[in-house]
Amino acid sequence: MSVFAAPGAYDRAITVFSPDGRLFQVEYAMELVNRGATILGIRCSEGVVLGSEENVEPLEEAEYSWKIFRVDDHVGAAIVGLSSDARILIDQARVNAQSNKLTYDEPVDVEVVTKRISDVKQLYTQHAGVRPFGVSIIFAGVDKTGGRVFGTHPSGTYRSYKATAQGAGRDTALAIMKEEHRDDMKLEEATKLAVKCLTKALEARQLPPRIKIAIIPTETKKMEMLSDERTQEYVKQVGSSK
Repeated sequence: MSVFAAPGAYDRAITVFSPDGRLFQVEYAMELVNRGATILGIRCSEGVVLGSEENVEPLEEAEYSWKIFRVDDHVGAAIVGLSSDARILIDQARVNAQSNKLTYDEPVDVEVVTKRISDVKQLYTQHAGVRPFGVSIIFAGVDKTGGRVFGTHPSGTYRSYKATAQGAGRDTALAIMKEEHRDDMKLEEATKLAVKCLTKALEARQLPPRIKIAIIPTETKKMEMLSDERTQEYVKQVGSSK
């Protein structure tokens, strides 16, 4: 009898599909993502916004709790899942961005970075002796086509979004986005929406509103991480608007 004939044995190897067409190792990686900190990306008429929960231990230095990374001046990324896996992929994305600049003398398109990282993820779903990357990444930036937001999956798939969220508070954030997001939103409105989504997602799980926000305006195409003081002002505005 084949080892894979036994019930439940299809999760022992990444390269074997179950009889109903599932790769269990990929699903396990996605379950890790679904249990992680909430991240989101929002596109608006004036740029893009990235946001994340930041869960910091009492004795941990806050600046080392990273969920949002700068890939290039005009591209940022928010991660959820295994931070060690994400670090490798973010480093690869940065190399791709710089390589594109050296080769073509122009900033890399956001989709090009997303596709290359998704290609790496997909490769790790079809070879024995490896496991999928246990991380989802939201890439957001402003390139020659305008503001772009892409969400990636541990399987290697990616999609373009007007607004998206991943992690434990995904359902709460998406419900608010579907109701309040507009294509003609200004950057200030999109930032407030991001803060509201993250705050509500944390409230639903009875956690303190500790969040990080980054913006990339279309005008400057430069990523800016908002200070904790400025972010807290937005949190207060969301709280006072209840």
